[in-house]
Amino acid sequence: MSPETSPQSVLLLRLAGPMQSWGDRSSFNRRETRPEPTKSGLVGLLAAALGRPRGADLTDLAGLRCGVRVDQPGTVLRDYHTASDYRGVPLLQAGVSAKGVQKPTSPAKPTHVTHRFYLQDAVFVASLAGDPEFVASLADAVRRPAFPLALGRRSCTPTQPLVLDVRPGALEAELTSEPWHAARHARQVYRRRQGGTVAEVDLPATFDDEDGTDVVNDLPLSFNVRDRRYSTRRVRHTWLTVPTGETTVGGAAAASSHDPFALLGW
Repeated sequence: MSPETSPQSVLLLRLAGPMQSWGDRSSFNRRETRPEPTKSGLVGLLAAALGRPRGADLTDLAGLRCGVRVDQPGTVLRDYHTASDYRGVPLLQAGVSAKGVQKPTSPAKPTHVTHRFYLQDAVFVASLAGDPEFVASLADAVRRPAFPLALGRRSCTPTQPLVLDVRPGALEAELTSEPWHAARHARQVYRRRQGGTVAEVDLPATFDDEDGTDVVNDLPLSFNVRDRRYSTRRVRHTWLTVPTGETTVGGAAAASSHDPFALLGW
C-alpha cells in the first residue's frame, strides 16, 4: 500500500516564540534564517523530543510528509556578535596543532565578528503526516520531551501550546481546516486593512510534493557533528483559505475588492 493510500494521521504543531531561526545553508560567521521552518528543523525538534542522540538514524522522521503554513510572518532581527578574549590576547583558530592544541589566529585577530539572523514575533503551523501509531508517539514525545525543544536554534524556545492536535486525514486538508493562529495585535492590523472582521484569511503554505516546482536542500540525512549531511526535496508553494474563528462584520466588501496597496500596509 503506497503512503498516499495507506491510513495516515496528521500531527499539527504550533511554532511560536519570541524568536525563531531556521537556517539551511548558513555557515561560519553569517548565520541566516529562512522565512519559514525547514524540514531539517522540524526533524531535529522531533528527534530531540524522542531523546535520540545526534548520530541516530533519521529515516523514519525524514520520511514524514511535511507542510508549513505562515500564520504570522514576523520580522527579521539581526544580532551583531563580537567575541574577544578578556585578557586581550589574540583569539584561537579552529585548527589544532599535531599535539591537539588550538593555534592562534594568523594574522593575530583580537575580535571575531558574526551576524546571526532571527525571525521575531512569527507564528507558523506545521503538519506532519505518517503512520498513525508513529505520529501518536511523536505527539506524546513533544508533550513530554526528552531534551529541551527549540525553534531552529537552541536559544529559541517555543511557547505553548506546541501540539495542537493529532487527526486522521490528509496533510493539506487538515492544515486548511485548522483556524488561524495569529496573535491579537496581528489580527487587529488585518481587521484595519479589511475594514472589519472576516471569516476567512488567505495564508501562504509549503508542502512536500514530488511534482513540486521548487527544490530545497533541507532534508536531513545525519545530524552527527562529524558527518552532518543533507539532501534535497521537492516542494510546492500555495495559498490556503483558512477560518479566522470570527464572523464577517463590515469587512466582506473590503476583503472581496482588489487593493494591492493594502499588502504594503497603506
